[in-house]
Amino acid sequence: MTAAPKPEETAAAKGEPEETAAAKGEPDGTAAAKGEPDGTGSAKGRLNEDAAVKKQAEVVLRLTDVVKTFPGVKALDGVQLEVRAGEVHCLLGQNGAGKSTLIKVLSGVHRPDSGTVEWLGDPVAFADPQAAMNAGIATIYQELDLVEDLTVAENVFLGHEPRRAGFVRRKQAVARTSEILGRLGHGEIPPRRPVHKLQAAAKQIVSMARALSHDARLLIMDEPSAVLAHDEVENLFRIIRELTAQGIAVVYISHRLEEIRVIGDRVTVLKDGRTTAADLPAAATPTGELVSRMTGRTIEYVFPPRPEPADREELLRVTGLSRSGEFTDVSLTVAAGEIVGIAGLVGSGRSELLETVYGARRPDSGTVEFDGRGLRPGDVGSAVRAGMGMAPEERKSQALLLGEPVHRNMTLATFTRIARFGFTSARRERAEAERIAESLELRPRDVSRPVRTLSGGNQQKVVVGRWLLGGTRLLLLDEPTRGVDVGARAELYRVIRDLAAEGVGVLLVSSEVPEVLGLADRVLVMREGRVVHTAPAKQIDEDAVLDLVMAGSLLEGAAL
Repeated sequence: MTAAPKPEETAAAKGEPEETAAAKGEPDGTAAAKGEPDGTGSAKGRLNEDAAVKKQAEVVLRLTDVVKTFPGVKALDGVQLEVRAGEVHCLLGQNGAGKSTLIKVLSGVHRPDSGTVEWLGDPVAFADPQAAMNAGIATIYQELDLVEDLTVAENVFLGHEPRRAGFVRRKQAVARTSEILGRLGHGEIPPRRPVHKLQAAAKQIVSMARALSHDARLLIMDEPSAVLAHDEVENLFRIIRELTAQGIAVVYISHRLEEIRVIGDRVTVLKDGRTTAADLPAAATPTGELVSRMTGRTIEYVFPPRPEPADREELLRVTGLSRSGEFTDVSLTVAAGEIVGIAGLVGSGRSELLETVYGARRPDSGTVEFDGRGLRPGDVGSAVRAGMGMAPEERKSQALLLGEPVHRNMTLATFTRIARFGFTSARRERAEAERIAESLELRPRDVSRPVRTLSGGNQQKVVVGRWLLGGTRLLLLDEPTRGVDVGARAELYRVIRDLAAEGVGVLLVSSEVPEVLGLADRVLVMREGRVVHTAPAKQIDEDAVLDLVMAGSLLEGAAL
């Protein structure tokens, strides 16, 4: 096996990997880099020994100068990556940096145009995803790729069902699925339940179970914690540690930089399709440096200025809204030009509340009034005609036509304005979409591209852009920056604040507490389906929000 070329020491300015002390095998003097927490000498010795073992572990995956070009776009431009057995190798980069394309090269969806991919010491070029899976590379994608109408067990073993004499052994599949779900700490998920009846967090667990149903040597996780609650993220980390202890390598992709320090061993950073930093120690590299490597900036959250409170006309009034098993007796208001944020754990009823306000779910009781007039319960058309728009959490399955071009997706809600005599004008569609693409800094700008070819963050821009074409007076945003890089986040924050400045009301849900506090004018905190606190964003901090959303779980634990 030939050694990968060493990154030059010219830093990110040239778009080349920076060789750090960790990459050279030299100590950098910090306890975190050495794997030494506060504690006894024996504990430090064990951690040092573990770090040394990982440094000497077998290289299972090596990419050298990998290039992948699409029409008009060089998605990968000489990428280098090295992953060792038993390590968590974190991959960072903005949306559009090449992470998604790199994943697809590793999983057999795309073949590189040049460069080499070595797997277990041998050059490989996987013909398709099944070939990669058979070789021992399993991928959990950011956007869940489950078949909604199949059961949990059928999804877990889809394509490699246990068989005997040509017949599928369903009982064996169910039993093995139960075993894997138990290993993931979610044995309560019924293997025979259709996937469409599960919540988003449970679907994520099923996707993980499907990857683990193969005898994998490398597990690629693309934003695995995006739909998980705090306790579920800790359970995810427990599973990852168990896998790496067995020698399984993990490539971990996340925009939550605090997770990188907790779970990662080494970090590789991509920018504009190139490896700009390699072998950074995950625990010791400051957040500011990681962000700078990705974007050239040194801060993770960049919020536009919040205007001073002003008298605003009430736009939305929700009174006593309830839906069995999801939320109870919720009341709230949103004024024109106001941004109201909802914070809470996954499963607290936040997303279900937004969908009910929008008319996608019918409430058991309560009312929704828009501009002083009651909206028909469970009627999306009524809400849209009144001037309400929504960007849902699951953008691929609920908001986008993946095979259609960007301009068609952007103009879905405004066909009546663009059409003449019942016929749409492709020229006008493209012109309108190009204007929005320019304002949102969509990458790439070609609005004729199928939307499925865009990265996750740029797909989210398309969904938000749909409602910027006019007519929307209230925008409901469910996890607007889920899976969106720090650069695209700042642009989305600016767009949302600009909309509010134009008089559009915004009601948003986010799992990122700093995002809610930094962007919203008022904050509602939900716990177990109820609004437990409401306050101006300036009068509540992150610690207080976390105390409120976790209090129920902590009290339950104390009672037990």
